[in-house]
Amino acid sequence: MDGSVSPELIFFDCLQQYRQRLLDLIADFRQARVLVVGDLMLDEFLTGQVERVSREAPVLVIRHESTRQVPGGGANAAFNLATLGAQVKIVGVVGDDAQGQALLRMFEQAEIDPTGVVIDRDRPTVTKTRISGHARQSVTQQIVRVDRKSDALPDPARQQRLAQIIRHQVATVDAIVCSDYGDGVFTPPVIEAALTHPCSVVDSQRQLSHYVGATIYTPNLPEAELALGYALTDDLGKTQERLLEQAGQELLARTQAKAILITRGEEGMSLFEPGHHSQHIPAFNRTDVYDVTGAGDTVVAALTLGLSRGATSWEAAVLGNLAASIVVRQFGTSTTTQAEMIAALRSLLKRRPRLSGSQNPAAASRDL
Repeated sequence: MDGSVSPELIFFDCLQQYRQRLLDLIADFRQARVLVVGDLMLDEFLTGQVERVSREAPVLVIRHESTRQVPGGGANAAFNLATLGAQVKIVGVVGDDAQGQALLRMFEQAEIDPTGVVIDRDRPTVTKTRISGHARQSVTQQIVRVDRKSDALPDPARQQRLAQIIRHQVATVDAIVCSDYGDGVFTPPVIEAALTHPCSVVDSQRQLSHYVGATIYTPNLPEAELALGYALTDDLGKTQERLLEQAGQELLARTQAKAILITRGEEGMSLFEPGHHSQHIPAFNRTDVYDVTGAGDTVVAALTLGLSRGATSWEAAVLGNLAASIVVRQFGTSTTTQAEMIAALRSLLKRRPRLSGSQNPAAASRDL
């Protein structure tokens, strides 16, 4: 390869060859049936104007202006799938409280099948309440976050009930997503049931070793470091490519997965598959990034839909990268749509300069 030519430029030139294939996959998202097993949570955003310092304690007094509730955790993964057009079922646990009822209403409004959601009267719905304030003509800032959750696992009977629900649904869906935020849903019976599906996508913030034999894992860089026990970046925060390659191969060996996709923020993604060279996908959006909250759920959603429609791991990873490049342009947890993905792909390829000749995009991506 000519050393004067950017590997990234070659990648995008090669990506042009897959334009129609990717567009066809996106258009086919509506045919996908996906079961999300997840730690369901509610994200609350309370906002108000700061009036004064309280006389009761050295704290701010805020006059409430608005409250916004959005799905979080596994619930956000389900919403991303539904917004992209998939037929979605969800399995998880909520409490017998107002927050749990709010989540169930959101599922019904989004046409997500909530019949697999178990109501547990012994635990609260996991809720993260962010309280923000602003003075007149000033930027709103988060002041404090209040978390409501239980550290106890669901009782054995509920664990078995969740596993039974999953097993009953396995034959009715094209893929299962495990959205593990460490809040108690993923006990051994639940994990075992979820991994019986031939297409299982694991998005876990911890304990990747519990999911041996899944189809694909999608850790971000810090999660990969946590699983491996060593850093993958230097003192300046730049990824060390030699260690990244070692990490990918080690994670494949530990998990016996068909693929590992490590998401790396502005450095893109790295895909590892047994018996193949690693493939690096550059970030599609490095400049218009306002909030990465929930972007991992968006990657998982688009990637899963691609796999469920017959995409290769590389094609599915490209779709996940494309979807994430859209949602990071928006503040707060957000989702994207098929139409937005199609427009983003066309715009991406249109504004990229072309090279003469062509190469295999997977081969080109190895040089990034």
